[in-house]
Amino acid sequence: MLEQLLKTAELVLKKYLEDKEEYMSTIKIKQTKSRIGAPADQKRTLDALGLRKMNRVVEHECTPSILGMVSKVKHLVTVIK
Repeated sequence: MLEQLLKTAELVLKKYLEDKEEYMSTIKIKQTKSRIGAPADQKRTLDALGLRKMNRVVEHECTPSILGMVSKVKHLVTVIK
């Protein structure tokens, strides 16, 4: 009984770690268009991503918050795998 519980716990932990590694992959984001003429909230989003000049590349973990920021300024940036 105890061996079976330990085996189950080991499998659950293994699955959790695999999911976490896949979730925590990194993406590279490059600013390809100018921020001139963009609304202030999009300029602040670029600043939050660390993009202050054109053709700069930054690397971030692939989290839902980062992906949301990228989708907000998707017309100004390119995602590099």
